[in-house]
Amino acid sequence: MYPTVSIIIPFYNDPYIEQAIYSALSQTYPYTEIVVVDDGSTMHQERILPYMKHINYLGKANGGTASALNHGIRCCSGQYVAWLSSDDMFYPDKVERQLQFMLARHAAASYTAFDDINGYNEIVRRGVSTRFSKQAELVRAFASSDPINGCTIMLNKELFTHLGYFNEGLRYTQDYEMWIRVLLGRVPIHFLDESLTMYRWHDQMGTRRHSDAVMQEVAWLQAQYGQRLLNYAAELG
Repeated sequence: MYPTVSIIIPFYNDPYIEQAIYSALSQTYPYTEIVVVDDGSTMHQERILPYMKHINYLGKANGGTASALNHGIRCCSGQYVAWLSSDDMFYPDKVERQLQFMLARHAAASYTAFDDINGYNEIVRRGVSTRFSKQAELVRAFASSDPINGCTIMLNKELFTHLGYFNEGLRYTQDYEMWIRVLLGRVPIHFLDESLTMYRWHDQMGTRRHSDAVMQEVAWLQAQYGQRLLNYAAELG
């Protein structure tokens, strides 16, 4: 029995949405479910229309990325969940390679390297990621920053039942906080050193346009979790 992987794509007024959907539909792993969560968009919904027969489309009132992710996760049918931002893309073997990696290690959580692209789909940097020789180093790094690109993560869906869903009170760092809870829940996050996601840099990125708000959330997270992460890292050795 092959597990189903649900690819959750939150969407809000993003002109790149069709490229994200196409990359999800082009996966070599056949047991995938594409869940597009329209978070109250007022533009670019027409770009989704050609794919409606091939996706699970969910509409909702605008509530932010965390609420869109949570809605998609609650409604999806997969045993594993991958998050794809509507302006990013997966390489065709993303799901297949990462799932194989996780199953071989009985892993509940993993992340990978990625390639940076620009608005014209040109690769500007390859193999981006911070490498850690042991889990304690990864945990320690989280005390000061988020070293993981959220769209490279794949999780066993059961983790959300045990650890809770994305924090909807955080508009920009909901992924950072979620990975912290995974680690403090004593779930190792395994690293696959292959670029399986294309991460797009462009002027309308939320983290660029709202950098002050991002830093405020980061400061709150560090105050909330920093010492606990350092203590756990010391325990791991």
